[in-house]
Amino acid sequence: MSVRRLGTPRPADVRAAPEGRPVAVVGEPVQAAIEEWVVEDRWWTGQPLRRRYFELVLRGGRNAVVFRDLAGGGWYEQRG
Repeated sequence: MSVRRLGTPRPADVRAAPEGRPVAVVGEPVQAAIEEWVVEDRWWTGQPLRRRYFELVLRGGRNAVVFRDLAGGGWYEQRG
């Protein structure tokens, strides 16, 4: 098993459906959603981390990992 560290998240322009799933990232339509997961960490601190992640394939073939910050709001793209 290998572990790789993801890069620093950057704010992203994500358009989402009413239920919260992304339909476009930076204007590029989502072709497929590969995986979705929620991360809850640092719950014992004054600044808990709550994120809903989506691994996507965009229409142009690019893979993207985006998340919605459930604690503070906003969309971000996570690049490796």
